[in-house]
Amino acid sequence: MEEIKVTMNIGLFTDTYFPQNSGVATSIKTLKEALEAQGHNVFIFTTTDPGVDKDTIEANIFRFSSVPFIGFSERRIAFRGFFEAVKVAKEVNLDIVHTQTEFSMGSIGKFVAKQLEIPAIHTYHTMYEDYLHYVLNGHLLRPVHVKQFTKGYLKNMDGVIAPSPRVANLLTRYGVEIPMRVIPTGVDLEAVSQGEKIDLRKKLGISEDTPVMLTLGRVAAEKKISHILKVMPELLEEFPDLIFVIAGDGPDVDQLKDQVERLTLEGHVIFTGNVEHDQVGSYYQMADLFVSASDTETQGLTYIEALANGRRCVVYKTEYTDQVFDNPVYGTTFETYRQMKEAIEAYLRQGRIEIPEDLLAKKLDEISASRFASRVCDFYQFAIDNYQVKEDKNKDDQN
Repeated sequence: MEEIKVTMNIGLFTDTYFPQNSGVATSIKTLKEALEAQGHNVFIFTTTDPGVDKDTIEANIFRFSSVPFIGFSERRIAFRGFFEAVKVAKEVNLDIVHTQTEFSMGSIGKFVAKQLEIPAIHTYHTMYEDYLHYVLNGHLLRPVHVKQFTKGYLKNMDGVIAPSPRVANLLTRYGVEIPMRVIPTGVDLEAVSQGEKIDLRKKLGISEDTPVMLTLGRVAAEKKISHILKVMPELLEEFPDLIFVIAGDGPDVDQLKDQVERLTLEGHVIFTGNVEHDQVGSYYQMADLFVSASDTETQGLTYIEALANGRRCVVYKTEYTDQVFDNPVYGTTFETYRQMKEAIEAYLRQGRIEIPEDLLAKKLDEISASRFASRVCDFYQFAIDNYQVKEDKNKDDQN
């Protein structure tokens, strides 16, 4: 068996990358930078983007011609690049392919791995059954189609990463049999707690003693922001000055603004629009409490980022969130409307209480980008070792 190089040349294949703003893009950027910090060479194979001039030179980032994806106009699909990607991958001497999408760049990544005879693993980021309504209002695709597509994409790959136990359980239910690891995405603690410092309370016209509740991310139906708005009138009975900041942009902004008007909450809800990645830390630090009612998250990086900024959270209950928020000093989880309301009220009554430094440091070590990258590297090594064993066995069988 060949000796495996300590330093790996890693290819990350993704349809979504900066300047696109999403949890997947953040996860990939975090992984890239953490792997590089550990001495590895990381190359991003992704789509062109209107926000990046075609003549722009980006170190170790290779973009392939693309068009907007149906149903998600802000997402892109590459329409060519198979042989160009192989050429680039050979030049940078890739050791492993790590796909982050099941669509165009994912297919290109699998093709590259086959041509170079190197292993390919995948991270399953999206619970597509929760998003079928975006494609012809759910009339075209059914969960069984997602199962067939997912199982077909993962067949013959060398491993799959599930960001949470919920994803792992889903893939097991689909009948996926390749090696699987549950590896939650880590957080770049320095990036989310530093970045550009902005006095957002002053910018948004909020006084220092006003209680502020925050949600941050893509403003879309699956985020269930409307559920938080429904509870606002009851919260205002006890906290008449409460402000709910909805930070981010997306297809549901206008619908939520209509809901705000119907509930006469105009003086208590602020829509900020798109938030630049280097400003997210200021948003978390401006708030007293972070709230997420989304029940579709594979992991939920925003509340991990909130925690990294010392903000307690009230989030929807999953196996993963129960592990993260295992002590009320960090926040809590809920399943029902009433539980969400009571949890928010309990934390607002306490005011902004900083999480004890020793407890926060312990929790942040668990979710750090460095630990994330180390666990992914271990899986890379496993895939490389297994691939070589399979290659040796195939050669023996042929002799």
